[in-house]
Amino acid sequence: MKMILVTGATGYIGGRLVPRLLEAGYPVRVLTRDRRRLEGRPWLPQVEVVEGDALDPNSLGRALEGVSAAYYLIHGRQGDQTSAERELLTACNFAREAEHAGLERILYLGELANPAAGLSPYLRGRRETGNLLKAGRVPVTEFRAGMVIGSGSALFEMIRYVAERQPFFICPRWWFSLAQPIAIRDALAYLVEALAVPASIGQTIEIGGADRLTYAEMLQRYCRLRGLRRLLLPVPFYAPRLSAYWVHMVTPVHWRVVLPLIEGLHADLVVSDDLAHRLFPHIRPLDFETALRLALGRVQSDDVETSWMDALVVTQGDARPVTLTTTEGMILETRRLLLEIPAPFVFRAYTGLGGERGWLYLNWTWQIRGWIDKLFGGVGLRRGRRHPDELRVGEALDFWRVEAIEPERLLRLRAEMKVPGKAWLEFRSLPQSNGKTLLTQTAYFAPRGLAGLFYWYLLYPIHAFIFSGMIRQVGKRARLLMLGRDWPPIRKKLP
Repeated sequence: MKMILVTGATGYIGGRLVPRLLEAGYPVRVLTRDRRRLEGRPWLPQVEVVEGDALDPNSLGRALEGVSAAYYLIHGRQGDQTSAERELLTACNFAREAEHAGLERILYLGELANPAAGLSPYLRGRRETGNLLKAGRVPVTEFRAGMVIGSGSALFEMIRYVAERQPFFICPRWWFSLAQPIAIRDALAYLVEALAVPASIGQTIEIGGADRLTYAEMLQRYCRLRGLRRLLLPVPFYAPRLSAYWVHMVTPVHWRVVLPLIEGLHADLVVSDDLAHRLFPHIRPLDFETALRLALGRVQSDDVETSWMDALVVTQGDARPVTLTTTEGMILETRRLLLEIPAPFVFRAYTGLGGERGWLYLNWTWQIRGWIDKLFGGVGLRRGRRHPDELRVGEALDFWRVEAIEPERLLRLRAEMKVPGKAWLEFRSLPQSNGKTLLTQTAYFAPRGLAGLFYWYLLYPIHAFIFSGMIRQVGKRARLLMLGRDWPPIRKKLP
């Protein structure tokens, strides 16, 4: 068999497609901007990895060399104009380079939509991506899927968290539009089987599950499956952005992820023909409840293969993203900043935090938190640090404990202040292929009961403001360190 290329292998669909292709006997190559993001995947030793960017013709040419078919699963960050424009440019570049490499076909996973009812900006962009791929000379098989239901999918996580946490629901009109959710295993089956079905070449194939349901009906079926009693209160307005913000607050799914889904539901999103059945008669899509049971079983057995949050990464040059996610009961708030500074200077910048130097942004708020901690019997902020610039694993850093440190790459701090749960703060400096450094700052919180959740969401606006400022100031300090200057100056105080 000839080589198959998978782009987007760090995402939700791509991360599950690769092992299915391997099981079917196909040799697989993956294109990724950072090989390290694939570490820990059990299938990594079985695939060929090419590091590069689909916008770079040289690296894309290397990835496409000797390939017979390529899966285009590249996805711009949702709700972001710059990222959408880059995605369209990437599609043009991919179609051109695929033609130069002599590919036999491209397989693209787009979105199910109803153009007669008017497309949302997100769905229009996904449709345009498919059209740009088809504008090249390489034949394209475009699958159009609606909501995907599976462990770790955005739809499943949204339904699960809303149902488990809310006693009643105010239901805007989008709750009552029809959708045709498809089980992740069925979506993958179509993608893999298409390679062995020549009649699928050049076709646009709509795929969906066995049931057509409103979002309200999906939620009710989940509640029935879990034995939950919930009240639905319909309201006459649509309010997609307000709904997305609400989902963002009560679930781990970011509003940028859920907004396109809600915007698409101003009209029914269902399969309009039987082409999928005629081309793939042996694939019998699962009904919604079966897909839901399988997803719940995966979650309860801690066997979630990939998650929707896997794909939320920085495209170089984008505005600073913030992602708030939940995994295995732990809340993660991640910020990323791309710096034109070598990694050693970035590492020095964040390992110098705390003590007399302080935390670089709104230091008085950190002092107040230390006083409150002291008041409630905690360690407070006055422990400082052993050395202004050096850290060792296990030593105290204000009200943190150094849990892990990797030279020029990582610092992880474990909170020892009084909190209703467990908390960590982690910094990473990841060198990029263009000489830049990606700085990531992640706050981890494992809440203890309802008190822990209340604590997190009560303080989230304050934490978001402080942590946003802090990562910018870390970048500023790294820049000054690169120029041979230190900031801020340390003024030794008496105890």
